[in-house]
Amino acid sequence: MISVKFKNLKKSDLVKIAVLERFGPVVEKFPDLKICKISVTAEMENSPAQPGPDFFNVKVHISSGRYSGITLVKGNANLYVALADVVEHALEVLNRYGDKVRVKERTRARKIETESGPVFEFQFAKESA
Repeated sequence: MISVKFKNLKKSDLVKIAVLERFGPVVEKFPDLKICKISVTAEMENSPAQPGPDFFNVKVHISSGRYSGITLVKGNANLYVALADVVEHALEVLNRYGDKVRVKERTRARKIETESGPVFEFQFAKESA
């Protein structure tokens, strides 16, 4: 479930559609994300006291499910470029997260195997005379 929030920015259906279109392929590639709660915050940073260009941040936070606790923030002068950057980074982080889980399981299995002793035990019969 993807929820889109706006901070210091007017709500826009165009931004919501862009977020859902960008995260659609990510959810298809990682099916466990379908049950995760994902919040995407589009934010504009601009100081009213000082003139200057606007700066946009896109923050993605996964708060439940297999990938809970992952938070990504990317910023740019263009909101859609920041969104593209955060989606690209999300693919890398989610892929790396899956690798870490796989490596931990493999290490745990090897540790159990070595603690229990060798897999094959050879017993030699004593020669009786």
